[in-house]
Amino acid sequence: MTKTIDIAQQMNLCIAEPDRNRAIRMQSIFAEAHFHNIHSVESFQGLQEHVQNCGLDNKAIDLVIVSDNLRDIDVIEACHILNQEEFGNMAVVAILTNHDDDQVRQCYEAGALDVLLSPVTAADLLPRIKLTLNLQQERGLRLLHEEAWETELAERKIMEARLKHLVAHDDLTGLANRRRLEQALELAVIRARNFHRVNGLLYLDLDQFKVVNDAEGHDVGDRMLVEVANKLRSHVKPGQLVARIGSDEFAILLEHITEAEALDFAELLRKSLGEFQFNSGTATYHVGASIGVVLNTPEEDVTVSQLLARADQACYVAKTQGRNTIYKFSGEDAGLRELRSDARWVPIIRKALADDKFFLVFQPILNLHTGKINHYEALIRMQGEGGETYTPADFIPVAERMGLIQQIDLWVVEHALDFMAALPPENADIIMSINLSARAFQDRTLLPLIKQKLEMTWVSASRLTFEITETAAITNFSETRDMVARLRALGCRFALDDFGSGFCSFSYIKNYPVDILKIDGSFIVNMINDETDQLLVKSMIDVSHSLGKKVIAEYVENRQILEKLREFGADYVQGHYIGLPDIDLVRGIEHTTESGHDEQSNPASNVHLFQPESYIKKI
Repeated sequence: MTKTIDIAQQMNLCIAEPDRNRAIRMQSIFAEAHFHNIHSVESFQGLQEHVQNCGLDNKAIDLVIVSDNLRDIDVIEACHILNQEEFGNMAVVAILTNHDDDQVRQCYEAGALDVLLSPVTAADLLPRIKLTLNLQQERGLRLLHEEAWETELAERKIMEARLKHLVAHDDLTGLANRRRLEQALELAVIRARNFHRVNGLLYLDLDQFKVVNDAEGHDVGDRMLVEVANKLRSHVKPGQLVARIGSDEFAILLEHITEAEALDFAELLRKSLGEFQFNSGTATYHVGASIGVVLNTPEEDVTVSQLLARADQACYVAKTQGRNTIYKFSGEDAGLRELRSDARWVPIIRKALADDKFFLVFQPILNLHTGKINHYEALIRMQGEGGETYTPADFIPVAERMGLIQQIDLWVVEHALDFMAALPPENADIIMSINLSARAFQDRTLLPLIKQKLEMTWVSASRLTFEITETAAITNFSETRDMVARLRALGCRFALDDFGSGFCSFSYIKNYPVDILKIDGSFIVNMINDETDQLLVKSMIDVSHSLGKKVIAEYVENRQILEKLREFGADYVQGHYIGLPDIDLVRGIEHTTESGHDEQSNPASNVHLFQPESYIKKI
């Protein structure tokens, strides 16, 4: 009962009745039922003004009773007007004096929730009004629910459209994403096959994005990607699809196009991006792109994944050829064959590192002044799954290209030192040469590893000679020179391998901190028959000695080369004539003897390390 009274007290009612007595009687009935907010007007105009004033005061009218006695409007028209949107959500009750069934029906159709017949009694008025108010509340709740459902439905449609867009587009640039590109490629391949058309796929990789991203941060990098995307978007025509398929990688699908047109378009993009300047706010960057081009012809049965792989490979070759270039895919290209070979070798190398399938062999180096061997070069080998042995020529170039060489460098250093530490005391004078790649001198873990291993193994640093090729030394001159100086400060020695292959050796070798120069084998192997090689080798030896550096000559394959090098003043020699690389420090020399060399003339037969007495002979 209390709840009903509270609801009644909150209701705002208005009676539009020109008959004052009838209006007062209805007000009295409502007051007895605890309706306190009751207002009476004598005309429809007065009703409109009251509704307007209540709206200004933010007081909603809950119920309007409209009499058919109003002189300025017909009751049916009044019901119709009061149910329009500008009057809000109010309940309308019509009171009819002279009525018929058709008039009652028209009132309901005009929007009246109830129709009362005059004269109205208290027993009839209150229950009908309360029922009307309940119906109005239900109708209001229904409208709210409908509005909520409509809003939710609209939001769902917006979300679905957004999700559909995200599924097919890159969120940052708004370009198509890889999934959308693959779908378009599938259709393009089908059309190429059925309608005998040629399609082109361009694969773009930005050349300087990492520089911007690292120097300026990811926010600036993202802004640059958006500008590049807009640049690409400005060049494509209707029917051509541009997509972002990686961090700084884009692809453009060109359908129904000739090879010349595809290459011309690629050149247009290359020039446009080459001229593009990105201003970060603190600096201006030139971007540029490497572009791979692949054609999809109707004669070729190719899948989408194959097309993308070919385009990626072509882009990779373009990068390796100097960046900011264009390369068209060709299955016969040596660069792509190398790439496929790398892809085959990488898991083999990784597995060998994980399963410790590498091992060292040792090739002796003869001291021409003493006629003895106490110096060996440690050479790495890899054991395959079937027990086969792979030489460095098989896997080192791949490891260098694919970023695995530093792990191999560390493996060689660690295991060579462990091997030296395990030698018996009488062999404490053995010197070991260890090859290092150019990448090793950029590895911050190398120097701490060598220091730690020297301390743990008690191997003297003076017994270590690290070798680096002349080409690698020239390529990374500052970093290499600094690392060489640090390792020499520990007591290690350094040899410059393949000396003479760099063609500018004498211009920098004077101040380069190495102890030994190892003459490139290409000058040695045919030296007996080539006077020019003899002249060059003699000059290298003389210059090296004048700079206070020792000389090792490799690729010594016969007695004549050995004697010529001795005549020229070489300090050390190395090659199959001296001894073969072997897992045992001495067996290589045994193999050389067994292979047909005359023991009496074998210079390595004077070696006294690990050899039976029968092998100890004089030169």
